[in-house]
Amino acid sequence: MALSSHARKRQLAANLVSERYPRLTSLQRTVFTELAARTAEGWRLAVHTGSASAADAYLIGRVGVFAIVVADPAPDAETVQAVQAVLRQVDEQFAALSLPGGRRIAASAVTPVVIGAPNSAAGPRDAGPFWSLPASRLDQLFRRDAVHLTTKQVARIAEELRTLLDEYDWPRIEIPAADEEPFELLSAESVAENQLAAAVERPFDTWMTFLHPDQAALATRNYGGPARISGPAGTGKTVVALHRLRHAGRRSTGPLLFTTFVRNLPPVNETAFRRLAPEMADRAEFISLHSVASAFLASRGIRLNISFETSFNLAWKAHSSELPDNVPRYWADEVHRVIKGRGIKTLAEYQRVIRRGRRRRLDNRQRATVWQVYEDYQKNLAERDAHDFDDLLTRALEELERHPLEEPYAAVVVDEVQDMTLTGLRLLRKIAGDGPNQLLLVGDGQQQVYPGGWRLSDAGIPVQGRGEVLKVNYRNRTGILDFARRITALNEVDDLDGAAGVALRDAAAVNDGGIAKSWEGSESELPDALAAAVRDLDIPHGETALITFSNKDALTCRKLLDSAGIATRPIEQHTGETGDRLYAGTVHKAKGLDFRAVLVVDFVRPEPEEPGTEQENRELRNRQRLVAATRARDFLWWGVVRS
Repeated sequence: MALSSHARKRQLAANLVSERYPRLTSLQRTVFTELAARTAEGWRLAVHTGSASAADAYLIGRVGVFAIVVADPAPDAETVQAVQAVLRQVDEQFAALSLPGGRRIAASAVTPVVIGAPNSAAGPRDAGPFWSLPASRLDQLFRRDAVHLTTKQVARIAEELRTLLDEYDWPRIEIPAADEEPFELLSAESVAENQLAAAVERPFDTWMTFLHPDQAALATRNYGGPARISGPAGTGKTVVALHRLRHAGRRSTGPLLFTTFVRNLPPVNETAFRRLAPEMADRAEFISLHSVASAFLASRGIRLNISFETSFNLAWKAHSSELPDNVPRYWADEVHRVIKGRGIKTLAEYQRVIRRGRRRRLDNRQRATVWQVYEDYQKNLAERDAHDFDDLLTRALEELERHPLEEPYAAVVVDEVQDMTLTGLRLLRKIAGDGPNQLLLVGDGQQQVYPGGWRLSDAGIPVQGRGEVLKVNYRNRTGILDFARRITALNEVDDLDGAAGVALRDAAAVNDGGIAKSWEGSESELPDALAAAVRDLDIPHGETALITFSNKDALTCRKLLDSAGIATRPIEQHTGETGDRLYAGTVHKAKGLDFRAVLVVDFVRPEPEEPGTEQENRELRNRQRLVAATRARDFLWWGVVRS
């Protein structure tokens, strides 16, 4: 009876392993036989034959690079030390490994895997800086949903590694053509495989393995205290942050925290991190800042009733006639982003503070009126036993100062930091501490979509000498980038600590191509134009987003598409996985995300503007427009709707 293709591969692999490595243990023989069988499918395997402490093998394939350690019995403290020695070796070897185009294979992209006996239970993922698998579950290394390299890239990585791994043998088996199973051109499996291969040809997922030398250096750089990474949209700040989080996790056993201001962004980053670092998936917590504060207070038996809109509206109405701008939103921002967001306690302090990012000038009399609005607001909250989100952060900070965390985080990464309030930053500093490599702040002042501004020094976070700026745009193709560069987006935050920042117009582009189309018309013309734009797309709806600048406009556009038979889902439901519906939502929910195609609908309605707030509102909207445009990778449709 003829053997199946896989059985034939295993037989050839078993013969090769027995012949070339006669001194292997039984477990090593089992593991290397299974891995060698995969070399017939394009995987590359390097088996250690020297005597020095090193990885037992390296495995390179379309899902990445693995450093293999075979351990029997199950992983213990000694194994952890062995893996840490392997990781030091990886850092040294991959530091000099580069590919054409100047990209570098990041040491933080190599996944350490400890393989135990076939019948042993997989060790907990938080047992150490490695992925623990029994030999019976090696198939998890080859899962298709993690593919992000091309066959050519795999071959090139293996070629470069050969020059460094001089104590490794490279076994490979080949199946004779006569023994290969017939290939069904139109089978469902082959079609899916071809689609997957085509998707991998795009340059956007290779961040899991390849980094620009500047990015690779930042991912592993040693900082003596809090550090800051800034740079224009698309320069890979979050990519560096994820690699850095993995790098920090390899040098510790404590929990890891990745947080940001918006609630829907952490799940997307968590999906990316699980692909990059499956061995640390259970150690890393991806959660919004307010959820961090709420969970911490709940652990101390403290729960706040968040309900504040009525309390503020009543306070504002009592003093609206005394304020120059009859728009409650502006004064709500003044209270939340300036007074409470900065932790200001007295009128005298408020009258002295520099209101960064607020263009309207307020004299002492006007500030006194705003302060009265704030005090009445606080009184209204107290009467209702209610609080707002600023209170949540303040209360968490006070509780943390009284009783620090029982188990400190090994590292804290803060993404989109420019939208945090100063109170939020002070809380994060208290959570992370000032120790080496414990706090990383990532953001870009030009992408701030909420009013106000600050400098990190205002929050008491020292980053002098530990600030980095990325300048190369890897996300947007040149057609998109050229469109976005025409948007005038200014901000006082600069590079987040007072130095001159780098604007998007000064970023270097590396991805050619890309299409940006513009449309302008009335609200009555929008339904046909928008539906036509979606139907003309040659990009799947699950990789497309529609972005507006208000919840009302997002709902309007979703209804228009629904009437045209085009299914959508809220953009806040995006978790980083490709879906089957077009995502739709506001620019505030789209921050930090990217899509192959983006449709922006900008409703321009004539509204009376107070001279004191017109410039500020215009600058804020332009920053929001820049964020919306730079969410697009390959295609951008920009629709302007005029009343």
